Amino acid sequence: MPEQKARIACLLSGNGTTMSALLFQSRLPDCPYDIVLVASNNPDAPGLKIAAAEGIATFSHDHRGMDRREHEKIMDAALRKSGAEYLALCGYMRILTADFVKGWEGRMVNTHPSLLPKYKGLDTHQRAIEAGEDYGGCSVHVVTPELDGGPLLGQMPVAILPADTPESLAHRVILAEYQLYPRMVADYVGRHYRADWLLEKVRELAMGLPEAEERESHGAPGWRSGGKSGKYFAYLSEKHHGEPHIGLLVKTGGPDEVADLAETAPETYYRPAYYGASGWVGIILNRPGVDWDHVAEWLERSWRSVAPKRLTKLHDAADEF
Repeated sequence: MPEQKARIACLLSGNGTTMSALLFQSRLPDCPYDIVLVASNNPDAPGLKIAAAEGIATFSHDHRGMDRREHEKIMDAALRKSGAEYLALCGYMRILTADFVKGWEGRMVNTHPSLLPKYKGLDTHQRAIEAGEDYGGCSVHVVTPELDGGPLLGQMPVAILPADTPESLAHRVILAEYQLYPRMVADYVGRHYRADWLLEKVRELAMGLPEAEERESHGAPGWRSGGKSGKYFAYLSEKHHGEPHIGLLVKTGGPDEVADLAETAPETYYRPAYYGASGWVGIILNRPGVDWDHVAEWLERSWRSVAPKRLTKLHDAADEF
């Protein structure tokens, strides 16, 4: 559980029931996010009153009579002022421009009442029933400029009964959404603190280096280069020896550099048990705002310290083109 929770803003236009599902989830133990703002294009939206009663900051600005982009600028300014890192659409009945979506790329999520990619857009339940589907359902996805077309985070099927109408099916699908949306949002915004997600990020970067090979060492994932006689240039340490960190261990110039890094930037680096004395530093990964370009630079530097010269020469030559 991270010490600092992800900050989420919700956008809504109506009753705020989906927002409420996210809000009450945030009050449960170990939830990785807090809601810092509920914003609306409708100053009379009941969801704003619910949020205010629960002690959540609210903002509204009526879109009527305004240019779409000008309205989005006002909403965007309020969202950013709140410190929100992510946006959750909770029945926001406005089509967002590609520029707005791009400004929150990879950080905006939505729930849709169908099993995407089926039945994008409106009238999803009617269309599913008319098509003779056995199941309707809901999907949670990352928002992209393509309508209901972003990467899926999760889905929940809901059986269609013989006597179902669009209204009766919608009633059960919304109950499924109230379960699925908070769980998928929590998983998505909390992924940066999970060892499995961090391992995949490190693996992608490490295996992109010439002749890199992944091999476990003392129970930890490690990467080496140079074939059978190769040496390790990185390890992933998951809270080993009582440390609170999930860290990437990389080689430095020696113990003095390790001590300097750990002292001057303790929010980023630490001196790992046993390895620190040998000139390895730990880069803390389970924290907000990891600079993955910086991590990649450290991996390459560490790789260069152990890779055969033939590989570094080839790598440098490839970089020139």
